Amino acid sequence: MMTSPTCPILVLGTTNAGKKRELSLLLEPYGISCRSLSDFSEAVEVAETGTTFAENAALKASQQARVLGQWVLGEDSGLVVDALGGAPGVFSARFSGPDSTDTTNNVLLLKQLENVPGPARTAHYACHAALADPTGTIRATSSGRCCGRITEAASGGGGFGYDPYFLIPEYHRTFGQLAPAVKAFISHRGRAIRRLLPAIVQLLHQDS
Repeated sequence: MMTSPTCPILVLGTTNAGKKRELSLLLEPYGISCRSLSDFSEAVEVAETGTTFAENAALKASQQARVLGQWVLGEDSGLVVDALGGAPGVFSARFSGPDSTDTTNNVLLLKQLENVPGPARTAHYACHAALADPTGTIRATSSGRCCGRITEAASGGGGFGYDPYFLIPEYHRTFGQLAPAVKAFISHRGRAIRRLLPAIVQLLHQDS
């Protein structure tokens, strides 16, 4: 959907292009123009010091909002694997160390699960989202999850992160195999943002 210059702007608190695509699909039909931190040279690096997804989401939203003077949607999400005691959890993006990549993270995940049988490889993706106004005040929050299990081999080239290994049993497909629109509908992030949509639409249009 084309957006006009008068559309309210929501800054997505991420530089991740995959996340921006997913969130833009959800928000732009409501007349909200999406930006990412890559569009703002003054954006800061927020230390994810929270011990939960919810704490990190609030940190990302409030700190960026104060710096940018914009409405900011912060979200923190990750993979929670039952056989690993909930790991990688809040460390999903840096699971294999400070220089993690999707490849190194997935290699480590598979190594840690190599002796775990299929039925015990259950997991879920979790997402917490927080909306901050331009003063940095958190105005609304939400959460979502999507349950599945970890496969032994990658399937599909779509998505990002652990997606090619995250199987949705009822679809018999991994996130890496699903069409973007389908993933956006059933994903943890999609569910969290849809729960937050009424507040986002109301607050941003009131403020525009």
